[in-house]
Amino acid sequence: MSGRRFGARRQVRLSDTDDRGRLRLDAVARYLQDVASDDWTDAGFDPDAHVWVVRRTWIRQVRACTADEHVELQTWCSGLASAAAARRYSLRGDRGGELEAESIWIHLDHDLRPVRLGDAFVSVYGPSAAGRRAPTRLELRAPPPDASALPWFVRASDIDRLGHMNNAAYWGPVEELWGGRLGGAAHLLLEYRQPIDRAEEVLVASEGNGLWLTVGGLVRAAAAILPA
Repeated sequence: MSGRRFGARRQVRLSDTDDRGRLRLDAVARYLQDVASDDWTDAGFDPDAHVWVVRRTWIRQVRACTADEHVELQTWCSGLASAAAARRYSLRGDRGGELEAESIWIHLDHDLRPVRLGDAFVSVYGPSAAGRRAPTRLELRAPPPDASALPWFVRASDIDRLGHMNNAAYWGPVEELWGGRLGGAAHLLLEYRQPIDRAEEVLVASEGNGLWLTVGGLVRAAAAILPA
């Protein structure tokens, strides 16, 4: 594949794992956003000149990474839209852990309005996209009326500098409700529809392979376990 690729390394630490030593998906999401930020800075872009928010992320876990495993990460641009870009990720551990992921990032100004990608971005990241389009359309269905729901409390540590729940924190409810299903191969999609703020009263609804974070009856985020 032609075009820019960026690599980094992580070691799975105690704070990244569940009680069985599996690398949790919220920790995976932090790895993804950190390596994306590192790539952006390494490419010569000013990290404070742009705002990027995640629209959706899918993670395909072939085999979970485990405690103390050394992980090699690779990331590259895999699609472009007028004000959005797709970013692929590949994670390989030295003990056999293997995950693939892709996030759709929306490009915003500091008033959080979409801004078209500039020529400098397309020059650096366009070759690896190879003409592919970044899909921004949401796919997951709304929760059924009878889906069971529980309160979810947003913590101060979940909030990022935009004042909203950080994208990695949305994987916390996924781990809470589905952690027992994530020991082997798994394929999940999480869509971010509207931000969640610290003071809001959040409910987590679930049914079967679907999960929804709602505020005042409106879906703010949705997740699903997809066919492997």
